[in-house]
Amino acid sequence: MTASKRPNIIFIVADDLGYADLGCYGGRAPVSPVLDGLAANGLKFTQGYANSPVCSPTRFALMTARYQYRLRGAAEEPINSKSRGSSTLGLPPDHPTLPSLLKESGYRTALVGKWHLGYPPHFGPLRSGYEEFFGPMSGGVDYFSHCDSSGRKDLWFGEETQQEEGYLTDLISQRAVDYVHRMATGAKEDQPFFLSLHYTAPHWPWETRDDAALAPEIQDKLFHLHGGNIHTYRRMIHHMDEGIGWVIQALQQQGLTDNTLVVFTSDNGGERFSDNWPLVGGKMDLTEGGIRVPWIAHWPAQIEAGQVSEQHCMTMDWSATMLDAAGVQADPGYPLDGASLMPVLRQPGHRFHRPLHWRMNHRGQRALRDGDWKYLQVDGNDYLFNIPADERERANLAGREPERLAAMREDWTRWNDSMPAIPADATVSLGYSAKDMPQR
Repeated sequence: MTASKRPNIIFIVADDLGYADLGCYGGRAPVSPVLDGLAANGLKFTQGYANSPVCSPTRFALMTARYQYRLRGAAEEPINSKSRGSSTLGLPPDHPTLPSLLKESGYRTALVGKWHLGYPPHFGPLRSGYEEFFGPMSGGVDYFSHCDSSGRKDLWFGEETQQEEGYLTDLISQRAVDYVHRMATGAKEDQPFFLSLHYTAPHWPWETRDDAALAPEIQDKLFHLHGGNIHTYRRMIHHMDEGIGWVIQALQQQGLTDNTLVVFTSDNGGERFSDNWPLVGGKMDLTEGGIRVPWIAHWPAQIEAGQVSEQHCMTMDWSATMLDAAGVQADPGYPLDGASLMPVLRQPGHRFHRPLHWRMNHRGQRALRDGDWKYLQVDGNDYLFNIPADERERANLAGREPERLAAMREDWTRWNDSMPAIPADATVSLGYSAKDMPQR
C-alpha cells in the first residue's frame, strides 16, 4: 500500500454508551441521526465487544492492541483521581501504541478528548505517540467547569491545563473539526492523519448544553449528586452525535470522506440511564450488557454501504485493524493480541473464529465467548449460555452441558495462565459506577 493511498483514520469512542442507545441498534429515541447514517452507509457489527466493562482497562487495550491484563495500570478497575502522581498507574511511555506506531510510519496523530491512562509527569498522550492532545486526563469531569470529582481543573492542552469556556462535548467536537481542516490544508499531500476522538459523553455528570444557563452553584450540585434523568442522558448523546456530524462535514468539505476510515464505539456497556435491550447488566459486569457495544465502520473507498456483520470482535481487534489498514507492522517485542478485521471490512459476509476472553477483579468475574457459547463465572458460580438463543442470559445450561462447561472453563484457565496475575494491591473503584452512587 503506497503512502498516498493510506487512509486517514478517526477513532471515535463514546463513554458509557449502552448497546441499544443508538437508533441503528434499536434505540427508542431519535438521538443519533449522524451515527445512524454512518451505519447505513457503512458496516454495523452486532456481536462486537469492549475489552472491559470499565473505562480505563478498555483504553489500555485500545492503545496497545493487546490484552490490557499485560499492563499493571489496567488492573485498576478503573484508574481514579487518587492515582495522580503515581509512577505505576498509567500507560508506560516505552510501550508501543497505536498512535506511536502510526506516527513512526508517517501519520500525524492527535487525541481530542478523554485520556484516562495516567497523569503527567510519568504518563500522558504526548508520551505515548500523540503529537497533540486536548481534553481531560481523568475519568469523569464536569461539562462546564471541567473539574474532576476532586474539584481540580482537568482540561489540558498538551501537558498544561487549559482555561476554556464552554460545554465539553462541543469543545471536543470543535477541536476535532479544527484538526481535520488543519491536516487537510497543512500536511504534506502523502501524509495521512490519525485522530482519536474520545468523548466523555454520555458519562456522568448528566448535563446538557442547555444547563449552561444554570447558576454555577446549581451546576456544581448537579455534578456532585450525579442526578440527571433519561431525557438529559439522551440529549447528551444527541449533542455528541451533532459534533460527530460537524467532523463528517469537515471531511466532506476537504474532500477526505472516501479514504477516511471512521470507526465508532463505546468503551464499555451503559450505566443508569442507558438502553442495553435485550441485554442484561451494565458497566462493571461481564454479562452482555456490560461488554457488548456498538461498532460502526465507515470507509467508502473500502466498505460497501448497508452492510451488517456478526463477526465477533473486541476493542483491541479494531486497533490491530487500523494498523493493518495503514500497512503498519507491530513491534516484534510486543506482539498483538488483537486480530485484524480488514477481511471483514472488505467482505462483510466473511467471518472467522475469534474466541474472546475477559477477567475482572470485581466479584471474581471471568468470561469466554466462543462461537455461540459463553462461559461466565460471577462470585464463584459458573454459568453457560447459548447467546444467539438466549441473549438475556437467563437459561443457565451448565447442568445440561457439563462437558462443554468443563472444556470452556479449561480454555479460560489456559488463557488466564498466559496472562500476568492480578496484583494483590489492585483496587476496584466501586463508587465509580453511577448505579452505586447516592440518588437525588
